[in-house]
Amino acid sequence: MQWKQNLNHWLHHLPENDPLKIELENYQSDDKLMEDCFYKELEFGTGGMRGIMGPGTNRINLYTVRKAAYGLSQYIKDQGQEAMARGVAISYDTRHLSKEFALEVAKTVGAEGIQVYVFDKYRPTPLLSFAVRHLNTYAGVMITASHNPPEYNGLKMYGEDGAQLPPDAADVIIDYMNEVKTELLIEVAEVKQLEKDRLLTYIGKNEDIAYIHSLDSIKLNDSANNKDLSIVFTALHGTATETVQEAFLAFGFTKVKYVYEQCGPDPNFTTVKSPNPEEADAFTLAIQYGKGNNADIILATDPDADRLGVAVKDEKGEYVLLTGNQIGSIIIHYLLEQKLEAGTLPKNGVVMKTIVTTELARAITGTYGLETMDTLTGFKFIAEKIQEFEQTQDHTFLFGFEESYGFLIDGFVRDKDAVQAAVFIAEAAAYYKAQGKSLFDVLNDLFEEFGYYIEETHSITLEGKDGAEQIERIMESFWSNPPLHIGGIQVVEIEDYMTSIATELPSGMKSPIDLPKANVLKYKLEDDSWICIRPSGTEPKIKFYFGVKGKTAEIARNKLRKLKKLLLQGVHV
Repeated sequence: MQWKQNLNHWLHHLPENDPLKIELENYQSDDKLMEDCFYKELEFGTGGMRGIMGPGTNRINLYTVRKAAYGLSQYIKDQGQEAMARGVAISYDTRHLSKEFALEVAKTVGAEGIQVYVFDKYRPTPLLSFAVRHLNTYAGVMITASHNPPEYNGLKMYGEDGAQLPPDAADVIIDYMNEVKTELLIEVAEVKQLEKDRLLTYIGKNEDIAYIHSLDSIKLNDSANNKDLSIVFTALHGTATETVQEAFLAFGFTKVKYVYEQCGPDPNFTTVKSPNPEEADAFTLAIQYGKGNNADIILATDPDADRLGVAVKDEKGEYVLLTGNQIGSIIIHYLLEQKLEAGTLPKNGVVMKTIVTTELARAITGTYGLETMDTLTGFKFIAEKIQEFEQTQDHTFLFGFEESYGFLIDGFVRDKDAVQAAVFIAEAAAYYKAQGKSLFDVLNDLFEEFGYYIEETHSITLEGKDGAEQIERIMESFWSNPPLHIGGIQVVEIEDYMTSIATELPSGMKSPIDLPKANVLKYKLEDDSWICIRPSGTEPKIKFYFGVKGKTAEIARNKLRKLKKLLLQGVHV
């Protein structure tokens, strides 16, 4: 078996005192675990890779990190001396071994004569994206596993525009990685030698200051109202606290309480089940703070601060979590309303969203005569469009978001930015509070005007080799037997992103989908409901996205409940 050969190769070549070798020797009797560690190479997607930490080719460890860094270094060398001199910016989050992995990237890339810039301390992902652009580096690397459990880590790679690498660049890096016969023998430089050769530079406060100054571009109102807004903030043991503190001060927010237990780094995320601001459990402590301080709004970022969760008071005074779709819709409403009033709303303005994000966005922008464009899931595709707009001048980027709590207001960052989103949604809350409204009131006003849009994501986790095969079988079943009716409601269009063809039903008329190929299926129903199915690119999950619209909240909720039940009852795992 190939996995056993790989295991023996690692056991033979790892140094005797290497913790990974000791771990392998302790678990050799567990064939299933060893097979999962070695049966394949850890997959490198278009943005990077993520996985459980541990020994093996299918795990995140210093050797697989070196292999990815080596691929990046060869890609940069292909671009010539200028690219090598511009170099790579590197940041990391608060997870186990994140700093160590960041230095391994620097040692591997630096060994090839490429300049490297490493943050002097953990930083949010958006700060890395910003630094790539601000320092004019040729690439960037962020060591993070976002909101995954503590046993995970990973890395994301960025191009010179500050966006995650596009597929073409990633393919070149993958080709170079595949040429590596063994990741265990990749040569790296020593940190002290890189420092001596001036190939390693540490960066810090200057980048933070420049980033905070850039936030001025997203202010729509002066800070007069901001001092009256009561905020509770939690970084969920991640990277955001210091940057968010500076951002709030710059915007004039002074009534801010920080969840003390969660604002410092903790790689075990001990106070939460999951450091994910999409989940209610992550807000438990913050809501206690909110009740104790009568907070108007509660904000939470994930460990690398690219996602933002928001809780506000409902009509009963109880804190409720807004969905990513709802947060994005409120931001669009406030953004367009204020720009129109100020006379700064461009006629060619465009809002970007992914194909699994709420259609309420399109309804709101439509009232302003503006366009909403869809991209595939993944913020790199939104960033690509921003770059395209800058070159063609055909459109002006106004806002980009995705249902999974990722938002971007201004393109000085080219990835999801929870810091931008935090101060912007807080400014909106302060503005509406001065009018006697909460964000919950604003959301209900939008529903009353446009209809009750409700969306939900259902994920099925299927880990390991067997899980990956199950996910493949589920996708194949939908390709071979697509539903034509769901609960008596006609499917009017099937969008197959693998073939890039949309098929209208029942006519059978086909039209091209002008987006990159992806392992995604989407079904549109005649009652404005929709379903999208895709395997996660970063987690061992298959995801089912549902969207409905109703005249009332009750009608919409009933439609969603029925749609989910009817579709998922046919999914066998």
